[in-house]
Amino acid sequence: MHRRTFLLALGSVSAAAIFGHPVFAADSRILVAFFSATGTTKEIAKTIAQAVKGNLYEITPEKAYTKADLDWHDKKSRSSLEMADSQTRPKIAQALPDIRNYDVVFLGYPIWWGIAPRILQTFVEATDLTGKIVIPFCTSGGSPFDNSADLLIKGAPRAQWKNGRRFMPGVSPSEISSWVRQLGVVF
Repeated sequence: MHRRTFLLALGSVSAAAIFGHPVFAADSRILVAFFSATGTTKEIAKTIAQAVKGNLYEITPEKAYTKADLDWHDKKSRSSLEMADSQTRPKIAQALPDIRNYDVVFLGYPIWWGIAPRILQTFVEATDLTGKIVIPFCTSGGSPFDNSADLLIKGAPRAQWKNGRRFMPGVSPSEISSWVRQLGVVF
């Protein structure tokens, strides 16, 4: 029986890795969903997932962002246009996760123009977070956390939103793990 369980788990991890969605614990009740344009948020998300033994889900845009798309100095860049239009909802490339079996969802993003990127609104509005504990976390080199999650909260008002945190680039894994422990959500 243990051999079968091990092989089943190994198969799940391998299949997940093929599709770019690592699974750390088949029976985890914690999901770490994140969008990362440059890789900074992804590293924080991976550290959180390891600390809580949670599953990772990368929110990937249907059309990947290029360096030119992310040029916030250019008012006609893709990211500038998306953030200027409150109705924009970029499409997500892969199927949304089935979150029925999760109790806690960490939700990570970089701060763009003081708020979460529009693709996070796509995710929140398309996912039933009713009754879930949602803990936002974000990355930024200078913008504060402040109201960055306000539009996400409006998109899922029946979730149990907790105070989030901003992480600067280069934050240590021990600092991230310490924050996660202070939350008291590890099962």
